[in-house]
Amino acid sequence: MILSKNGQKLIKHYGTMARDGIVHRSGKKVENVYNDFQLTKFRHIVLPSFKELKIESVLDYGGGGSNWDKSNFDPETGQTAKQFFAVKKVTTFEPARQLNKKERSDCVTCVDVLEHIFLADVSNIVRELFSLANKLLVINVACYEASALLPNGENAHITVRSPDWWNGLVNAISNDFPEVEVLLICSETFSAGIIYKSYKSKDWDDSKTFTVSVISTRFGDPVDKFTPEDIVAGVDQLTKKYPKTIPFILKILKNNNKVLNSTVFD
Repeated sequence: MILSKNGQKLIKHYGTMARDGIVHRSGKKVENVYNDFQLTKFRHIVLPSFKELKIESVLDYGGGGSNWDKSNFDPETGQTAKQFFAVKKVTTFEPARQLNKKERSDCVTCVDVLEHIFLADVSNIVRELFSLANKLLVINVACYEASALLPNGENAHITVRSPDWWNGLVNAISNDFPEVEVLLICSETFSAGIIYKSYKSKDWDDSKTFTVSVISTRFGDPVDKFTPEDIVAGVDQLTKKYPKTIPFILKILKNNNKVLNSTVFD
């Protein structure tokens, strides 16, 4: 699949960031980034689908630094991701790290990727995800701005949309792949968001009603588990949309001056 011109430029930016590190919005330089195995925090959400569909092979699309053979993917048992999901073969596609092989597999996982895709390429990427999955497609997408900046100064999450927007897009494309079950997880913060009930579009044909309801549940605590990066992103969006709030935020910072001076923000 050929990306748009902007999409190709983004791949180069992400390659630079994977190699040289990122600049945080606070101005701090952070090295060794994009090495976390993001699927870890969703492992218990995804596991039932792997078991039910007897998944044996996986394509990790946009896998970053994920390592399916490394121990402690599941901290409770020390198992690797392969052991935890009982899969035999994993292919990782990560163009920012020159891992360019895509292999059709029982399951395609795409975690923390689509928000990094240029808008004009998103629908084509989602369509490709479906086309590479024999049985199951697992998508997690972040619906909030990142703490990292692109080398050109833009936010690293360049396509930030609401969970319903993503769900509508996936619903529309899934209709062309009726045999593929899809599980969509939309993160509204790093630790909280919405899980849309997995489905096959083929199931819609068996519906006894004309209305196909959206069934979803929440995970995490959207109030009590904000990370510092979540709060910074929220304040950034608030001040852009409502500039009149800036004096109030400055007043809060001034009132907490002693605390701020004694605290290191990572």
